[in-house]
Formats: sequence, C-alpha cells, structure tokens
Amino acid sequence: MRLVAESPQSESTVQVPPEENVGSVGLFTRAISWVLDAVLINLAAIVAGLGAALVLSIFPVSKDLRPTLEAIAGGLYVLWTAGYFIVFWSTTGQTPGARVMQIRLVTANRERVKPARALVRWVGMYLAMVPLFAGYLPILFRRRGFPDWLAHTLVLEAPQLSIAEAQLAHLSAGDRDTATTASPNPAVNPRAATGNSGRRVDQPEHASGGHGREQMKPPEHGHARS
Repeated sequence: MRLVAESPQSESTVQVPPEENVGSVGLFTRAISWVLDAVLINLAAIVAGLGAALVLSIFPVSKDLRPTLEAIAGGLYVLWTAGYFIVFWSTTGQTPGARVMQIRLVTANRERVKPARALVRWVGMYLAMVPLFAGYLPILFRRRGFPDWLAHTLVLEAPQLSIAEAQLAHLSAGDRDTATTASPNPAVNPRAATGNSGRRVDQPEHASGGHGREQMKPPEHGHARS
C-alpha cells in the first residue's frame, strides 16, 4: 500500500492508510537505508576535512593547537550527523537513504515527526548500538527497535514512483490535456465568410445599378423549331 504525504490536511499530519494495511519495515531494509545515509554523511565529512587540511597547510598552526582543532572537528562531525537526520526526519520523514528504499518515519499517531522527537530518536539510534547492536534485534520480531520505542515512532513503507515513471506520467497527462483542448469544431462561423461591410465574400458585387440583382437570363424563343 502507499503512504501518502503529499497535500496533507495539516502541517503536522501525514496521510497514511489504516494501520492494518501499512507494511512495517524490516531490519534488512533499514540497514541498507542506514548504510546509504552513512556513505553520504562521511563523503561530505571527507570533503570538508580535505578542505580544512588544505587551509591548514597554507596557514600552519602550532602543535599545541592541533588537539583543540581535532576536538572542534569531532564536534562539527557530530553536529553534522545529528543535523542530517533531524532535518530530514522532521521535514519529509525521509533521509536520502530512506527515499531510495521507499520508507518513511512517522509518529505512532501517523503524524509528522517534530525536531525534538527526531533528536530523541537520533540519540536512541546510537544507544541501540551498545552492546553489539542489541537495540535493533527487536525489529526482527516486532518490527520496532529501541530508537522507535524511545521516540514513539514508526518506520513504514512508502512506495513511490521512480523519476522515469513520474516523467512518463507527466508526459501522458500533458498529451491528454492537449487532446482535450485541441478537439476540432466542424461548425463554420457564419461571420467568417463576410467582409467588414456585412456582405458575403463569395457573392460578387454587380456594377449594374448596385442593387445586387441577378444577371438577366437570355430571352426565350416563343416557338421551338422542329
């Protein structure tokens, strides 16, 4: 079934089908989504780190400041990771990895996740890793792990059209609109054949008196020859 989030009735409500018709997401799908998000997060962090290293190579700093800079870099990485999940969860309910896997995060009441709740779930996501990712094992049985239990959230299926399918549907809708607006009209406008003076174009104007009389017929002979 589809999880619909477009055109919500309110800013906080996410329209979803009844609970018995919505499929919960298993551990394998969540793991792939999390790996995709981790790749994006770390790629951005690597690019930022390379940029910082380039700047420090141009403007060298003393060895006494390096521990401080490393602590700042670690703090920025934590803030970047937290902001990544919190912003996506509290806006669309989908991180890029979740969108690829077609899943969505909502509250237990099928409402949009607020930033505070998203922060709680982010903290629970890391607490569930200790020890040995034990906090995620309940997903195998109840489809709900420790982070969702802590934040009172659900991860549900959200099937959606691919980019190619959405483009094809858009083109099909455009063709139908064009066919509707361009339907031929066989009726001829009677004023189309008239000039500006009200006279019909297909009737020539006679020079004899200008009264519009028909041409005179040739005289008929009184007696036909046998």
